[in-house]
Amino acid sequence: MADDELPQSGIEIAPALHVPPGWLRFSFSRSGGPGGQNVNKVSSKARLAVTMADLQTVLSRGTFDRLTAQAAGRINDAGELVITCEESRSQHANRAACMERLRAMLIEAKRVPRVRRKTKPSKSAKERRLNEKKIRGQVKRHRGSAGEQD
Repeated sequence: MADDELPQSGIEIAPALHVPPGWLRFSFSRSGGPGGQNVNKVSSKARLAVTMADLQTVLSRGTFDRLTAQAAGRINDAGELVITCEESRSQHANRAACMERLRAMLIEAKRVPRVRRKTKPSKSAKERRLNEKKIRGQVKRHRGSAGEQD
């Protein structure tokens, strides 16, 4: 099923890309680093896991391949794309940041890279370059002879 053939139900994780709520699994744990007593009491670190097999059913082949290459270090042994965030002291803000990172990854994967076409310099550009090299060589050659004539 291609990107544009999806029914418009579920959670929108990217423009025109909706998934069932069960595909996005959030878990929360205690965040590390400084923060005083809040760190010891609140589970604010958010972890989002999405099964790549589920995403494969809703993404086109090219988009899925680009996403897999882009997220190579974030895919665990169970075949899940894992995104974590512990930037904020708020569980809600970290959850939103995980969703935004997933959204950014999907938008980047949907973008088809431009094909690079090889180009060659024109014949006149080659001649111009060679003439400039000859002139530069003459300037260098005449440097030593000017001081010896005096």
